[in-house]
Amino acid sequence: MDSALLLTLLLPVAVVSHVLDLPPKALFKMGNRSELACRMSSCPEKVKFVWTSLEDKPLFASVNTKDKESVLVFENVKTNHENHIVCKASCGKETKQATTKITVYSFPRNPVISMYDRLMLGKENVLACEVSSVYPSEYLEVQWLFGDKVMKTDEGEPGKDVLSIPYIFTPSSEDDGKAITCRATLHVEGIPPDEMTKETSEIMKVLSAPHNVNVSGATAVSLGSSLTLTCKAEGNPKPVFTWTALKPDGQSVEMGKSQDLFMHNVSLSDAGTYQCDVSNDLGRQSTAVSVVVQAPPMDTLIVASPQSSLKEGDTVSISCKSSSVPVTKVVLSREENGADNELTTREGAETTFIIHFVTLAQSGVFVCEAFNEYGSQRTTLNLTVEAHFLEVELQPDSVIVSNRGSSLVLACQASGCPHPEFSWKNPSDMQILRRINTDGFQSQLFLDPVEVEDEGTYLCEVTCGSVKKSKQTEVKVFSFPTNPIITSSGPFLVGEMMKLTCTVQDVFPANLFQILWLDGERVKHSESGSFSSGATNLTSVYSYRVDRKDQGKLITCKVLLDMHGVPAQQVVKTASTTLSVHYPPTVTRITVTPVTELKEGESVSISCNSDSFPVGRTVLSKVADGIQTELMTSDGVETLLTLPSVELDDSGLYVCQASNMYGNHSDSVEITVNGTFLIFELECIRSI
Repeated sequence: MDSALLLTLLLPVAVVSHVLDLPPKALFKMGNRSELACRMSSCPEKVKFVWTSLEDKPLFASVNTKDKESVLVFENVKTNHENHIVCKASCGKETKQATTKITVYSFPRNPVISMYDRLMLGKENVLACEVSSVYPSEYLEVQWLFGDKVMKTDEGEPGKDVLSIPYIFTPSSEDDGKAITCRATLHVEGIPPDEMTKETSEIMKVLSAPHNVNVSGATAVSLGSSLTLTCKAEGNPKPVFTWTALKPDGQSVEMGKSQDLFMHNVSLSDAGTYQCDVSNDLGRQSTAVSVVVQAPPMDTLIVASPQSSLKEGDTVSISCKSSSVPVTKVVLSREENGADNELTTREGAETTFIIHFVTLAQSGVFVCEAFNEYGSQRTTLNLTVEAHFLEVELQPDSVIVSNRGSSLVLACQASGCPHPEFSWKNPSDMQILRRINTDGFQSQLFLDPVEVEDEGTYLCEVTCGSVKKSKQTEVKVFSFPTNPIITSSGPFLVGEMMKLTCTVQDVFPANLFQILWLDGERVKHSESGSFSSGATNLTSVYSYRVDRKDQGKLITCKVLLDMHGVPAQQVVKTASTTLSVHYPPTVTRITVTPVTELKEGESVSISCNSDSFPVGRTVLSKVADGIQTELMTSDGVETLLTLPSVELDDSGLYVCQASNMYGNHSDSVEITVNGTFLIFELECIRSI
C-alpha cells in the first residue's frame, strides 16, 4: 500500500457541528400576531424541523417551514399561547434541538379613575382606579399620587382581568380643583418602556352642602334709616340665598333671593327676626339675626289678666310692656294720694306684678312707664275689685234627729267664692272637737258615732274676703237601744201583793219616755221619765193583790218615746210576762166507782183529785181499827186505785190527802164490803 494513502487513512477526519438558532424567551403582546422562528443556517441541505410542546397542551399555532427555517405563527395571541416549546432540526444524520419559553402580556389601556368628580366634603370618600385587560395581573403595581407624592401603593392579584384599586380619603375644601393621579406599572421583563407604565390624572371636584353661613351688617338701626344685611356661605355647587322675615304671629314673608337684603326707611314694624336660607342640591342651612329698630318708647301697654272685673280673693297679673326698642327700663306703679307708689322695676321691655288674694282696698289706678335713651311713655289701668256673691248651704238644713251610736255628716257648701274659708262653731263659740274635712267648696263635720254630748246647735261660717255668711242646724239625739226587761219579786201567792219591775236601759232624753203597764189592752199603770243630762236607765214598778183568776194572765210593759222625728219603728218597744199564781191544795175530792157498798168479789175504782199550784203530792190511805195505811202516792193532783175483786177486809175509811209547800187538804169516804152468804140467807128467809 502506498504510504501516502495509508497516512490519509490514519489521520482523523474533521466533523462539522451545525448551530440551531432559537431565542430562549419570547414575549408576545395579547391580541397581536406573533412569530417564532427556528433556523439552522449552517446546514448545506434542506433541514427537517419538528415543533413539540413540553406542556400538556397544543401549540395553538401554524407552522411555516422553508429550507433552513421553520416559523410558528400565532394569530391573535392569547394567554393559552404561553408554553415551553421545543424545536428539533435534523441536518443529514445530525439532529439538534432548542427550547424556548413563550410569555404573554396585556396592558392595553390607561387606568380609569371614578368618583373623583363627586367627593363629599369632610366625609370619607372612596375613589376607584380601574385597570382592565391586564395580564399577568400579579405583576401589576398601582400607585395613587398627589403631585409627586405617592399616597398609596397596591399590588395586583393573580387571575384577575380587571383590577379596581380603592383609595379612601377625606377631602377638604382646599382639595377642590386639584389633580389626583393613578399610575399603573406592569413589571414584566421585556415590555417596551413606553408600554410598561400608564397613568391617568383627574381634577377633583369636592361637593359640600352649604356651611360657614353668617350674616354681616349692622342689626341695630335708627327709626327711618336704611338697613343692609349680607349673607355669606360656602358650598359646592354654588348655593342659592333666600331672605325671610319671621313675624311674631308665626308667619314668614319672603324678602328676596340674593345675598344682600336691603330695606329703606326702616319702621318699627321692620324690627324682628330675619332668616337667611342657603341651599344647594346637597342640603340646606340657615341662620337668623334679630334686627332692632331704635326709637323712643311707643305702644306702651298695661294689661291685667284676667281682664274682667275682679272678685275679692282672685289672683291678678298686671303686665307692663313696650314694643319700642331698645327699652332700657319699665316701671309698674300704683297711684296713691296723688303720687306713684312703685311696685316693680325691671331692666328690659316688660315686667309683671302678681297680686294674690286681691282685696277691695287694692282697687285703683296702676301706671306703666317705659324708658330708654330716646325718651319715655306712660299709660294707666283702672283696676276694679268687687266683693263675692257668697252663698252658703248647710245639709241637712232642718232639725236632725239622730240615734246615739249612728253616723251623721253635716255638709256645708259654699258657692260664688273661689277660695272659701270654713269654720264650725256652736252658738257659744266653743270649739267643736270632731273630725272636719274641708275640700275646695265643701266642708264636712263628721259625728261618728253620735253621742249624747253631740246634741245642740251647729253653725257653719264661711269667709270670702270681706264677706262672711253662716248657716246653722240643730242636732237632737235619742237613745232607745233595747227592749224593756220585766223582772218579778218571786212567786205570787193568792191574796198577797204582786210586784213587777220594768227596766229600759240607756235611754235619752229620759223625760220624753213613758212607761205603760197593760193588762191585755187595758192600761193599769203609767209613769214618765224625768230629765237627765245623759243616757240613763228607767224603771217602773207595778204591784197589786193577786187572785187565782190571775193565773196565766199576760202583763205587758210598753215604753214610748214621745220625740218628733224619731223613726216609727223606734218609737215603741214592749216586753210581756205571764203571771204564775201559787196557792195551797183546795177542792180535794175522793170518788168511788161504781158505789161505796160492794159485794165480795166485785170491782171498785177509787180516785183522788185536788187543785193546787205548784202541784204537790197526793196520798191515798185506808183507816181501819184506828190504823191508817198508805195505799198509793202520786206527785200530782190526781191518783187512782183499782181493786178488781174486793174482799171483806177491804171495807173501811178511805182518805185522800193533797199537799204542797203552802199546805194540805183532805177528803174521805167509807166503803163497805158484804159477804155473799148473808145475801143468800136473806133470800131464803124471804122465800119462806
